[in-house]
Amino acid sequence: MYPSHLCGYLEFSASRFPERPAALDPDGTTLSYREFNDRADRVAGFLIEQGVCAGDRVGVVLPKTTMALTIIFGIMKARAAYVPIDWTSPAARISQILASCQVRVVFADPGCKGLDSAEWKLVSVDASSFSTILSHDPIPGILPGRSADDLAHILYTSGSSGTPKGAMLTHRNLTAFVDWCAETFGGSEEDRFGNHAPFNFAISVFDVFVPIKLGASVHLVPSDLGKNPRQLARLIAERQLTVWYSTPAILRLLSEFGELDKLDFSSLRLVLFAGEPFQIPALRRLMELWTKPSFFNLWGSTETNACTFAPIPRPIPTDRVIPYPIGKPGSHCQTRLFDESGNPIAPGQEGLLHIGGPPVFVGYWGLEASNFMVRDGIKWHNTGDVVREVEGEGFVYVGRRDRMVKRRGFRIELAEVERCLFRHPEVAEVAVIAISDSEAGKRILAILVAKTETRPSFIELKTFCNRHLPDFMNPDDFVFSNSIPRTSSNKIDYQALIREYQTPAGA
Repeated sequence: MYPSHLCGYLEFSASRFPERPAALDPDGTTLSYREFNDRADRVAGFLIEQGVCAGDRVGVVLPKTTMALTIIFGIMKARAAYVPIDWTSPAARISQILASCQVRVVFADPGCKGLDSAEWKLVSVDASSFSTILSHDPIPGILPGRSADDLAHILYTSGSSGTPKGAMLTHRNLTAFVDWCAETFGGSEEDRFGNHAPFNFAISVFDVFVPIKLGASVHLVPSDLGKNPRQLARLIAERQLTVWYSTPAILRLLSEFGELDKLDFSSLRLVLFAGEPFQIPALRRLMELWTKPSFFNLWGSTETNACTFAPIPRPIPTDRVIPYPIGKPGSHCQTRLFDESGNPIAPGQEGLLHIGGPPVFVGYWGLEASNFMVRDGIKWHNTGDVVREVEGEGFVYVGRRDRMVKRRGFRIELAEVERCLFRHPEVAEVAVIAISDSEAGKRILAILVAKTETRPSFIELKTFCNRHLPDFMNPDDFVFSNSIPRTSSNKIDYQALIREYQTPAGA
């Protein structure tokens, strides 16, 4: 059997299902488990020849392909940690991250310019150079000292929270989550998982490592195809995918523009979503189009991966207007609510969600503060999510601590304002931000995407909000846009919006 190590999943499945398809590129190029494991061993041999040692960091700045996935496993087989970075990011940002965690080697696409540095060895990877790498001798089995406590990867948080921080997760952290997923959601070697999330996004841990643990196949979706709902819908249908996991934003695009009623999705058995609340009108529409699969809401963070989950009932009641709860904790972790001072929260009250147990990351690279505290002998991570516990439903998501503002002495949860505007029949997307104001202190601005060319007026929107919100929470202004900026992980890029709409001091 496999130990608590991600590479153990690949090795075990390669021994059981050597000729079964492990990973597939969009063009249909298929990697069997035998080929996958052998190639990863050869990548590890190449890295050791380059001087990579246990605990070193190796950058991965590549498009999402079976080649990139093989490199990731080769890095881990060499007992190093992979650092995945969006290869389309500006060179300055990529270099900043690589320098931050002091990588030894960087695998980069030939199209990535400006990454040369004396601090690391740059390996430009295309089909030809990858063949050269694969000509190296493989490592002779499992390297001595391989441990569940080896660092597996460092994921840098997206720009939506400001300066990116590198969350360090070990094999023990990640296998605790993967094993729980396999036990909770089931599956077999016959499953076909879609991998929509980029490798630098925590959701990818599920749709890469769970299928490899099961001996199933993972179908890689590149970023350009992943943002085209019609092409994406056709891929899901034609590949007869059985498991899909993505953000609500992607699922909403699929339901609105994917022409789902023209395709056969009878193979889908499981649809998971995470990353942000799924507004009920869009979720209801999708479930009416995809009538067979079970739907689950997962909730977590880069630092813990998903730690709570909730099944979505069929059908959604017609009077349901607020998003479903984020649910109950999985058996792989512990949860508690504390206030800002670390005091336990009374039942039914709002508090900060804290996670304890095996899936909790070990800290941020190079930073002392990691939002940890110890209570009753357990190390708890403060997720920054404000929730309250409801009997029978589990946790109800209220919002983010860092998205709560005070104005005129009142506390305003910006997510609650968003939920209100999502209920407007002419609003397709909404993001609400708080910007500084020299007179009022804070101004609440709602950025909206309309469903049609006919846009509701300022007075209409004000009146609508007054019917559903206290006066102090009513936005000061409404701005219509063709789209709302999102990070590479498809979350709303609030920092970009603040930069765009914040009036410079003295202007």
